[in-house]
Amino acid sequence: MAETADADREADRDGDREFRSVSLGEIETARSRHMWTRSAVHVAEGGDLVVTGEWDGTVTAREVDSASLETHWTADHPDHAVGIATLSSDGTESDGETAETVIVAGRGETGTIAAYDAATGERRWRYETVDDLGEAVKDTVFYLPYVVALESSTDADGNERLYAAARRYERDGDRRQWHSTVYAFDPDGTVRWTYETDASPITIDLDADGERLAVGYNRCMGDHDNGLVVLETESGDLAWTWDPGTEGDRRVGDVAFDGDSIAVSSHGDKRGYLLGPGGAERWRVDLAVETEIDGETLYAYPNHAYAADGRVTFVTGNTYAVESRETESRHPNEHRIATFDADGELAWDDQVRGFVHGLTADGETIVAPCAQNFRVRDPEIHAVRRFDLESGPRRVDRLAGIATAAAVDDGTLAAIEEPVAYHDEGETRGEYALHVASVE
Repeated sequence: MAETADADREADRDGDREFRSVSLGEIETARSRHMWTRSAVHVAEGGDLVVTGEWDGTVTAREVDSASLETHWTADHPDHAVGIATLSSDGTESDGETAETVIVAGRGETGTIAAYDAATGERRWRYETVDDLGEAVKDTVFYLPYVVALESSTDADGNERLYAAARRYERDGDRRQWHSTVYAFDPDGTVRWTYETDASPITIDLDADGERLAVGYNRCMGDHDNGLVVLETESGDLAWTWDPGTEGDRRVGDVAFDGDSIAVSSHGDKRGYLLGPGGAERWRVDLAVETEIDGETLYAYPNHAYAADGRVTFVTGNTYAVESRETESRHPNEHRIATFDADGELAWDDQVRGFVHGLTADGETIVAPCAQNFRVRDPEIHAVRRFDLESGPRRVDRLAGIATAAAVDDGTLAAIEEPVAYHDEGETRGEYALHVASVE
């Protein structure tokens, strides 16, 4: 990809800090290496509330119109609160009105999915995925049941539904195994169907009509050997599958619907794909494919995808070497965001510079919360970066700590900052905090 921004040009995009901020308390300081997902944020109630999920299970709704982001309610989730979505209703009423519902995904002993009344924080229902995935066989976070993704939609008949993907990992000597389940819930928490495999789901996405659910699997070590599965949302039946067809267990990093097309970032061959119905390939592009530099073969994983209005955006991550995970060199397309048009031609690209835990978007606005680049360790990388789907770079808001989660909806942008201390500095930068701003 062509380089379109350097440090001097990037400085020109910095705006006056417009965030309103509030502390989220204490959290273990991140280091040079990336931590596991510990926080989540979501915009609810038409942009009136920002809901945070925190490492200790605290879920807090704050009022956007309040200058100090006043707490509206707080609830305790059974696990680390690592994902949030909303349903417009669970069929109950609050003060005579149908209540929006906040859904929280957990990572912990129970892997709980729970629904909270958006107006009061009262828990409406809970479901423990550990009953399907099994209990952790080792007392470490990477072995715990983990709800990796939530999505909700309303179909043509007005029926609302929640979808979730959960997984659990275990290892016994050389044997590594995943247990995973994809769920469809009614708004009251009733399970309509499940889809189980022995692979590791990493992402889900719904088509605009709510009729198809795409599930991306990033690790396939057992009988399930497809990186992308598309399910009928009414029944959970398999519609079609796709796979990059590469060696090894790496498959897919992210999936995103746009009409009848699905954008796929491939961990297998480090390319981006646009697929049509049935998995027919419309185009593919090299993102961070294996490249020889200074005698090493380097690559980077394409981790995120966003698709809308005939355009597809991909984000790549850290550089790795085929021969070793340690390298002093950099892949030329590491930590990049690139948008392609309907024919697969590059529309624009730019640097994100640090690791992006998750991409969020609302229409034409794309937001990338940027954490550390563990090989470079430059605190100037820490930022919340905004892009326009059509024209590219829009704004950079720098943080002292690392940005690990973001949400944008209904004109409100919210981001979570976590403190970081690089191993070769000994200085703690930033704090555990929520930052909220308006989207111009």
